[in-house]
Amino acid sequence: MEKIKELVHRLKKELQDGFQVKVLESLTWNLPVRSIDIEYETIRKSKMDILMKMILVAFQEGSISDSEELSDILLVEPLFIQDLIAKMERTGIIGKNGSYFTLTAAGRRQLESGVFESEPERGVHTAPYSPVHQAFLKGEGKAPSEEVVELYRYADETDGWDVTRLRDEEMLDILRATGIESAEGEVQIVVSNIISASESGAEQEVPCIEFRLHQAAEDLLYARVWNTLTEQWDGQLEAELNEKEVKTWRERYVPGAQTNMKVRKT
Repeated sequence: MEKIKELVHRLKKELQDGFQVKVLESLTWNLPVRSIDIEYETIRKSKMDILMKMILVAFQEGSISDSEELSDILLVEPLFIQDLIAKMERTGIIGKNGSYFTLTAAGRRQLESGVFESEPERGVHTAPYSPVHQAFLKGEGKAPSEEVVELYRYADETDGWDVTRLRDEEMLDILRATGIESAEGEVQIVVSNIISASESGAEQEVPCIEFRLHQAAEDLLYARVWNTLTEQWDGQLEAELNEKEVKTWRERYVPGAQTNMKVRKT
């Protein structure tokens, strides 16, 4: 596991190599991150087999009240027919209208498309969410070995955040990004429903490394922030620091310079 000092040294070298940039200062601090348990359902979509199509067509066009009658019509073993009817009832594509089997709206849709949708299966996925970013973070980076004490100085601006603010679209996106959905041949597994979201355990702290940079050639002053969870430069944190602090950095690091100093866009 890489130490903070080693990581700072490596990133500093990377920033300064060939870019005529001076690192004015580097800081380390923790980004607060919540662990969110997302409970969801998936369904398996597959090409409908010919026997299931025949059964659905028979129920749609005829008046059939039991599996034995259908078995006689299709010349298929009664037990096999019973199993398929039970499966179709569980998935909600057939039902009974009085004494006779009929197709539900889902049954008519699946018959028309030729795609059968299995019974839903439940699962739980835990994902890191950053209230500062107002987004889930994608990454599995391990924190450096040394402890970082200081908290991100604008973290308190999100103190009122609550898990109930999460939208289904956000949770679907992170589930898809982590490979919950899949497709192989004619079989597709998709997330069909978000059941709930809840916080799991205590708030986590993700170490980040902030660099304050000056490019003299274009008179640019700006921040770069390395996020150890995503193991990438974090453009959103950089943008926040550039917006809120660059003017004060100018007064601190470049005394006597012109007041209209440029700020690097992120």
